[in-house]
Amino acid sequence: MFCLKKTVLSSLILASTFTASAMAENTQLDLKFAGALEFSDTGTMFVGDNYNGAIYAFDLTGSKAPKSVEPVFLTDIDARIASILGVGKSAIAINDMAVHPVTSDIYISVSRLGNFDSSPAIMKVTQNAQVELLDLDAVPYQKQALSHYPDQKTTFRPRGFGPTQPLDRDLAKGKVTLSSLAILDMEYYKGELFVSGVAFDNFLSTLRRMPYPFTGEQTAANVEMYHIAHDQFETRAPIRTMSVQEIDGKPQLVAAYTCSPIVLIGLDEIVDGAKISARTVMDYGNGQPIDMLSYTLNGEKSLFLTSNSRSPHVIPVNSLNGAKSYTKGDLPEGGKTDTHPLMPVGDTGKTVMFEGMSMHIDKLGGGRFVSLTRDMYTGSLNLDSNFDWFPNRIHNLQAEYDFPQYWAEKKQ
Repeated sequence: MFCLKKTVLSSLILASTFTASAMAENTQLDLKFAGALEFSDTGTMFVGDNYNGAIYAFDLTGSKAPKSVEPVFLTDIDARIASILGVGKSAIAINDMAVHPVTSDIYISVSRLGNFDSSPAIMKVTQNAQVELLDLDAVPYQKQALSHYPDQKTTFRPRGFGPTQPLDRDLAKGKVTLSSLAILDMEYYKGELFVSGVAFDNFLSTLRRMPYPFTGEQTAANVEMYHIAHDQFETRAPIRTMSVQEIDGKPQLVAAYTCSPIVLIGLDEIVDGAKISARTVMDYGNGQPIDMLSYTLNGEKSLFLTSNSRSPHVIPVNSLNGAKSYTKGDLPEGGKTDTHPLMPVGDTGKTVMFEGMSMHIDKLGGGRFVSLTRDMYTGSLNLDSNFDWFPNRIHNLQAEYDFPQYWAEKKQ
């Protein structure tokens, strides 16, 4: 579930001191950042706080399901949120979105940006399309601190300038701390929370797993993978989004990285202190994955993978059974761009149409996805609910079916 996946721009604003308490329950809420969101099956909402280096579990269980799940459509959702928070639209950053599995209410994590700091907020969009600020102080919660939390001083190295003078936005990347990627995605599976991000040492890419309810226990394993497009083994860039699926007879993480390898990791490999070699099964080219959803399409379990610079990709889960894995030496040497004749490599799915740009997407229920979609013509950020077999608004397209003469001929 960030775009750098979900938090980087707002993570520039504030650095906080990590407190090494393993787990706290019902103490005074000290949430400093609302980033990655995930729900348990019954409605516990997990919120990643990259400033505190902790995960908060808010108890939103006990609510009733609606009689039917209705589509929700709201234009300019960012302006509506900003108005409720009492700031301008440019003073908020939307970090993630997740749907309550029982009520189908939509939750959006937000940062309110100020001159010297930022403050978190969780917005709730109800089934009748009402936007509300969630009062987190009124919700019981648990807190799980991360082990091996990265320092908050080391920053990224700007790149990609070429022969031209770098812009301010290019140089700004050099102010983003590595700790902004401490929690990138969370996946709840059978009483455990799996967390991807970076840790403190040179082998940065890390997978954590922890039981819920939190006990203070957690495991942290480092992940290495072979990146086909880059033609090298990588240990720093973290998993951006992931889903637990039954593959080759056992539960495995299907995980997506930037630029854009898909790897498999057995859950039994994620033990404390392990150095995991993920199995790279495909690479569909440049781009930064945002969300990976598990759903049923035409009776077949599938994964819907969105990206900040590519159309979504649909991967049938069955196609991953027995999938060939790739390592260095299996393919011609050298980096491979999207136009390389070998790309995509090991591709098992299909690129599908998506009109506009989905910043975040989740299952709404009732056979629909809900998406925070940037309109390609107006630039407005809209909350759209569309059928999962065709998750598009087609207001910007004019095709043969739109002409009245076409239907007049049909009648004849």
